[in-house]
Amino acid sequence: MRSLSQQLLNGIFIGSVYALFALGYTLVFGVLDVLNLAHSAVFMLGAVSAYSLVAIHGVPLVPAAVIAIVGTGLVGLVIELVALRPLRRRRAPPSAALISTIGLGLILVSVVEQSRGGGAFAWLWRDGANSVRFPPGSVPEGSLRLLGLDIPAPKLVIVVVTVVLMGVLAVVLRRTRWGRAVRAVAENPRAAELLGIPVDRLVAGTVVVSSALAGLAGLLFGMAIGDISPYIGRDQVELRGLAVIVLGGMGSIPGTVVAGFVLGLVEVVSLEAFGTNVRAGVAFAVLFAMLVLRPQGLLGSRTADRV
Repeated sequence: MRSLSQQLLNGIFIGSVYALFALGYTLVFGVLDVLNLAHSAVFMLGAVSAYSLVAIHGVPLVPAAVIAIVGTGLVGLVIELVALRPLRRRRAPPSAALISTIGLGLILVSVVEQSRGGGAFAWLWRDGANSVRFPPGSVPEGSLRLLGLDIPAPKLVIVVVTVVLMGVLAVVLRRTRWGRAVRAVAENPRAAELLGIPVDRLVAGTVVVSSALAGLAGLLFGMAIGDISPYIGRDQVELRGLAVIVLGGMGSIPGTVVAGFVLGLVEVVSLEAFGTNVRAGVAFAVLFAMLVLRPQGLLGSRTADRV
């Protein structure tokens, strides 16, 4: 029983990572109606850049985290200027944005791969290792004991940060001028532009925020799981992030967070019941069932409300 309870806690922790990662997907999809498939590479960069600053350059964790989050936000700006805005101005179909962001994501992964061999980006990596973790003592290692269960500090931070960010994002989108402008652009970009809303600037800000969230999710994942490599975005969260936004309801921020926790819990329960080999299969079976029974997702609506 204690083992199952501990596994459920682990499901909440990994679900928080899925939710935080997928919030960025949802934010961009809600405004642009496209999926930024370079998002998983930005997730990876958040973990790798924070690791390199701490482990190789001796920067304390908090400043390294701030630099990593700001850096991934700037990568988001590059994604908008290089891979999204030119296509949007040519009125290219959404599939063009998918292809361009896939290509940019592959370039980012290749840059980090090259750094393992001591190339031009060797400052990112050390010893050519396939997978690394933060040095002992650089990440808080304490735990909170609650109801007989040990809750590691990094994993507790993930849950708290995800819930707080969801609340902040919901308030910002509903109660601030910027949030109202985002919703106006999501509803009708042309009408928003005629009303004087700077659409390009607002979209750029949205992609920057989305990428900063991905970088934060990657950093927290690296702290809690201790498995940092050039492939963590692709292997650990990319498909699950897509599953989360569909499961929660395309464009629904509360739905994304709820679905992240649901998917995390389903995965650990299936792991406990059936073993590692069917973990992902069971999770996506639940997704398939949701698409059949409720295509709009857990908290989505048939009218496809955005953000």
